[in-house]
Amino acid sequence: MAASTLSVQRALQRAMVPSLVVILGATGTGKSKLAIELGKRLQGEIISADSMQVYQGLDIITNKVTAEERAQCRHHMISFVDPLVSGYTVVDFRNKALALIDDMYSRNKLPIVVGGTNYYIESLLWRVLLDTGQENEESGDGGDEAPHRKMELEKLGGAELHKRLAKVDPKMAAMLHPNDKRKIARSLQIHEETGIPHSRWLEEQREQEGGDGLGGPLRYPDPCIFWLHADMEALDKRLDDRVDEMLSAGLIEELRDFHIRYNQQKVKEDSQDYQHGIFQSIGFKEFHDYLTAPESSTQQEKDTLRDKGIEALKIATRRYARKQNKWVRNRFLKRPGDNVPSVFGLDVTDVSRWEETVLNPALQILDSLRKGEEPAIAPIRVQGAELRNKRSYHTCDLCDKVIIGDLEWTAHLKSKKHHYHVRKKRKPDPAGDQSLITSAPPVSAAETPSEDCGAAVAPGCSETSPDSSRDTRTTNKEVPVAF
Repeated sequence: MAASTLSVQRALQRAMVPSLVVILGATGTGKSKLAIELGKRLQGEIISADSMQVYQGLDIITNKVTAEERAQCRHHMISFVDPLVSGYTVVDFRNKALALIDDMYSRNKLPIVVGGTNYYIESLLWRVLLDTGQENEESGDGGDEAPHRKMELEKLGGAELHKRLAKVDPKMAAMLHPNDKRKIARSLQIHEETGIPHSRWLEEQREQEGGDGLGGPLRYPDPCIFWLHADMEALDKRLDDRVDEMLSAGLIEELRDFHIRYNQQKVKEDSQDYQHGIFQSIGFKEFHDYLTAPESSTQQEKDTLRDKGIEALKIATRRYARKQNKWVRNRFLKRPGDNVPSVFGLDVTDVSRWEETVLNPALQILDSLRKGEEPAIAPIRVQGAELRNKRSYHTCDLCDKVIIGDLEWTAHLKSKKHHYHVRKKRKPDPAGDQSLITSAPPVSAAETPSEDCGAAVAPGCSETSPDSSRDTRTTNKEVPVAF
């Protein structure tokens, strides 16, 4: 009976075009607004792919949809995890969300995924997580030991963790920065649980039919991806205004109440953790100094800390928006291979023309796809000039730094700090000439950081392939790390 039900669900999935809708975009671009409008018109239900919105509490700072908005269209994956649970993982999210999608297919509802959190969305679209057989399918209630083991490992120093990983999985160690404790701990955890190196699991994943250099095959056929984007200057202003609106809605009171209930005792014990669970929400740690100010502080001192928290929140929010856009470009628009769904761009810069530039085009695209026709609006795809290796290993002895990734390495070679050390190195040597300095490979304006310009490679800097101890330009393909 179960097999029969599953076959029916799969048949419904194949018959539904698109199989699901995914709405991407930086924070503040109106993803939830579009999702609700599409859901109301197309018999859809919404799955929130936001790692902070799964937790109960901090509704304002995590920008959860209101009760009125949820009444307009059914929402899932919001406010169902206890805020004290720190072991909720992307595996937990994936397992629950996939079950919800199957249920929607059985009821002929269109799944609309709104995010949010990059790796949550990827876990639904692609088979990019490791199915080692060790994950607890019912985890998420704090009872699973695996997340806690990873957290135990993260307490160790990065150098020690990296040394341990190099012994059991040298390939993986060569692709991870020694300071990246979370990913190193994940790789060690996988090896402990399965006895198989993490790098080997990833190789098998990429070898699946339909897989590519960034992971396994697409999970659902013909998904429709919308990317809401805006002029960054206009979006920055909108984000700042939204923070002000949050403050008017009671943000400070929400933070203070949450701090007293869940964090105050941890601070007294010096055990607060802003790297896991809901405590890593943008905004909570920015107000740490204000929330923990001594009672003896004057009102002026408290006001100063409050203002610093507000400014820090605005800066962090703008920075996060850029990070989200960068992810869309790198993981969708520049993703190598044919295993990439179409992405339709919708410009949300001018909110006064929202129906004209966002809602109506989205409805037209979905109508065309449903009819099997080519949409009048073409999808966007930006091909990268070359496939950059995100896991190549580089060392700069001059700056005493380890750099992971071609793009990051190129940016370092262009940085003012690196240039300074090159000049400092050459000063004592009057015989030094231009033969000691080689121009770094060019980087497009879209990829180059706004700061750190100027380029130079000097003796003492090396680029090492994970498969070789020789200093060389890395030529191996990009290797993904699924966490």
